[in-house]
Amino acid sequence: MMTHANQAEQPKVLILATEACAYPGADNVGQIHAEYPTNTYIVRVPAPVIFPESFYLRCFEKGIAGIIVMSCGHECPYPGAYDALAARISRVHRQMNERNIDTDRLRLCAICTVCSKAFLREVHQMHDKFVQATSEQEPAR
Repeated sequence: MMTHANQAEQPKVLILATEACAYPGADNVGQIHAEYPTNTYIVRVPAPVIFPESFYLRCFEKGIAGIIVMSCGHECPYPGAYDALAARISRVHRQMNERNIDTDRLRLCAICTVCSKAFLREVHQMHDKFVQATSEQEPAR
């Protein structure tokens, strides 16, 4: 279950969740009625390696605050896909550094079908990062 707050004011977090592992993990979170922020958008994908480097940079340009790539890790059903994905994310991190974009805004993690705690931890860490950054930017009253 997602927690409700003023969604228009919250930075958007995109999750790319593999259909074999991470998406069932996200579904498990819903089944146990765990709460996570409503600014989280989950996209079910066969394998996140299908997205080119430019995809991530365009997401940031279009207002996505953070991206969590939740994959199967080395358990991926597509041979070599995880290693290719990890290499791609490393290249995107280098491009983010060149553009002065905080690399913490793009995270790669492995989530299994029943990893509800790991899923929630990743989502809350990303969300809390932006809440903290927003509160630090607000002037003292």
